[in-house]
Amino acid sequence: MRHYFLLVVLFLGFIQCKESESSANLNTSAQNSIQHAEGFSIEKYDGFSVVKVSNAYPEAKNDYTYILHKKGVQIPDSLQQFTAIEIPIKKVIVTSTTHIPALESLGVENTLIGFPTTQYISSEKTRALIDAGKVRDLGSNQGLNTEVILDIQPDVIVGFSVDGDLKTYKNLEKIGQKIIFNGDWTEKTPLGKAEWIKFFGALYDLDEKATEIFNSIEKEYNSVLALAKNAKTQPTIFAGAIYEDQWFLPQGDSWAAYFLKEANGNYLWKDSKGTGSLALSFESVLDKAKDADFWIGPGQFGSIQQILDNNPNYIHFKAVANKNVYSFSTKKGKTGGVIYYELAQNRPDLVLKDIVKILHPEVLPDYELFFFEKLK
Repeated sequence: MRHYFLLVVLFLGFIQCKESESSANLNTSAQNSIQHAEGFSIEKYDGFSVVKVSNAYPEAKNDYTYILHKKGVQIPDSLQQFTAIEIPIKKVIVTSTTHIPALESLGVENTLIGFPTTQYISSEKTRALIDAGKVRDLGSNQGLNTEVILDIQPDVIVGFSVDGDLKTYKNLEKIGQKIIFNGDWTEKTPLGKAEWIKFFGALYDLDEKATEIFNSIEKEYNSVLALAKNAKTQPTIFAGAIYEDQWFLPQGDSWAAYFLKEANGNYLWKDSKGTGSLALSFESVLDKAKDADFWIGPGQFGSIQQILDNNPNYIHFKAVANKNVYSFSTKKGKTGGVIYYELAQNRPDLVLKDIVKILHPEVLPDYELFFFEKLK
């Protein structure tokens, strides 16, 4: 009898030992490792991380919490209510072209198995995967093809929403799909957007690699920022283009305007409030910007001649007359997608270098424009 009792004690001790090895706990404090981004946080614990997304879309009222855990780790009872995702993930669906560069930077683009409207993707690496039939087209973002998703069975779907319409994602959750929202595009600062690579790093258990990549981008960005601050001039700038008889240009708190300020430029609408676009008449823009030094981002115009063919009155802008017009829309991928829209928020260091090179060429004498091109 005593021998039996000892066996029971040893067995229970073994079970408790195994549970202590596999059970995650919150006994150790964790700090948010995100420095620039405001829309998400990552807190690392032993065997798992807690990822919180607080700004999945503009004016989002709900926060989303996800538990990223390694295989065999038991999640604490207090966290059981949240979506749990085993890492590293091996099959993923992403829903924004801005997610593609992060996957490629981490070297995990081969895990991408589905994307809505694959023709929008510009990257040569991922286009090769699409052409090889390894990435399935899922239709539109607002109506993801459920049948295809059930067929390919992703570990997780990285969702994104412009207006908070989450009906499609909620329906996918009802049939067992795991959704994690990404709000990278809502960040207000360039480095804030770029830091979302750590979000993907967490999904792939590649936190250190993601941090190294971001730190390199941050270092380059700050280096160029210091050069720009020492520039002796502050050229005047206007931006945007005409669409349906209105000139849309970035508001003063927008991401685009932020870059112009960082590059030590004098954006003529820098004092306007808001993160979106202003809608103005041609005449009002001409009145304010006719003597501006540069026009940056002239919509879909590909040459000075196209600009003048559209409206001869553009010649009254000094920047047009002097051919100081720079565009990012001329550089496109194989299927016509503008490379800037896909890659720029992941590489703010290159965007800033471009604009500094345009405004202050003397501080970057050997640099060649990456995203932008001077129209001829």
